[in-house]
Amino acid sequence: MVFLPSPHDKIMTPDTAILKSVEQLDYRVTVGDVAANAGLELNLAQSGLLALASEAGGHLQVADTGEIVYLFPKNFRAVLRNKYFSLKVREWWSKVWKVLFYLIRMSFGVVLMLSILIMIVAAIIIKTALSSQDNDSGYGGDSGGGASFGWFPNFWWVFDPGYNSNYYERQKYGDPEHKSLNFLEAIFSFLFGDGDPNAELEKQRWQTIGNIIRNQKGAIAAQQLAPYLDNITNFNDENEDYVLPVLSRFNGYPEVSPDGHIIYYFPELQVSAKEQTATDIAPYLSEKKWKFSEASAGQLWGVIGLGTLNFGLAIFLGHLLHSDIVSQLGGFIAWVSSIYGLLLAYATGFLGIPFFRYFGVKGRNRGVEKRNSQRQVRADYLNVENETLAKKLEYAKTFANQKVITEADISYSTEKDLLDQDIENSDKIDREWQ
Repeated sequence: MVFLPSPHDKIMTPDTAILKSVEQLDYRVTVGDVAANAGLELNLAQSGLLALASEAGGHLQVADTGEIVYLFPKNFRAVLRNKYFSLKVREWWSKVWKVLFYLIRMSFGVVLMLSILIMIVAAIIIKTALSSQDNDSGYGGDSGGGASFGWFPNFWWVFDPGYNSNYYERQKYGDPEHKSLNFLEAIFSFLFGDGDPNAELEKQRWQTIGNIIRNQKGAIAAQQLAPYLDNITNFNDENEDYVLPVLSRFNGYPEVSPDGHIIYYFPELQVSAKEQTATDIAPYLSEKKWKFSEASAGQLWGVIGLGTLNFGLAIFLGHLLHSDIVSQLGGFIAWVSSIYGLLLAYATGFLGIPFFRYFGVKGRNRGVEKRNSQRQVRADYLNVENETLAKKLEYAKTFANQKVITEADISYSTEKDLLDQDIENSDKIDREWQ
């Protein structure tokens, strides 16, 4: 008899990858199904499924041959939300963080605008005061005053309410694949980029490897996995040590042919809760290149222009703050003088950070190109006639197998009364003998 662990034995938050896999696989799964779909280690998939079945009201179905199928109610997420306070908090924080992070991204643009505005106003006040002083001394006529406002830049267009309504026109004349950003988002993108384009690479790697093994019915040659791995060197290429992480994650076993060729098979990935169809697999794992920014060229030039203006104003204001009259003005000018170091640092960093990041992106992309090229070479090797590889693949077929556990194979399930199941099993045995 199979017992589910008590909910009081251990409280743990379910793995999100397992939740998604259960939903994608229609709520009836084996450990191998989830491990392959989510790219998880088999032991993690097994412990995670047990915990999820215990906490979400799932059931275990045991086949005649001993394999286990996990069956979950379709409302298991609602069950978990009602049960787990931490899950509720995590979902709440996820929503709050999206808003907070958006505000943080916007804040860099707002700070830039405020910095420019503060320095323009401060410069106008100081220049006006200096002009008045010159007039009082009999110099300069009335060249100061209102004329100083003539060089006030028209940067308020970035707050134009119609900016987002012009989306179609911006897409029409821009890059059709460009992700539309508003101008404040473009400022953050210029400073810090738009995140790692390969943040999900490891997840993608293991999902792909799991699907490859499934496509080959659980038995493969090492060379079939090589285009998806990076731990391959001249040293371990010959002895196939690079396959060890795959064997560890999916409980694989090596098998040596009479000719001395090694293949690898994965018994637990050969068992499924439903018929598996071949999944389309890319010929090799391809990393995406890093982009300096998702902002359009026009937006970038606008940001660079504002950044340059901000830096120029900081230098100009620094010169004005050395005037003797500054000490007499006090108030707003005294406050600006006290934060001038921050204004100058922000202006310098605004141009300096993207400058160094640009070369960092170039360096990262060289690494991406190199790794992609190496994986492609290993993928091309599979398409070249090779007697040794052909023998390996032929030997792997002797271990290839796919077993589907249907409802007819189930001899025990935790969702039914044990006595009723004993009666059903007796009837099934009688029918088989007849």
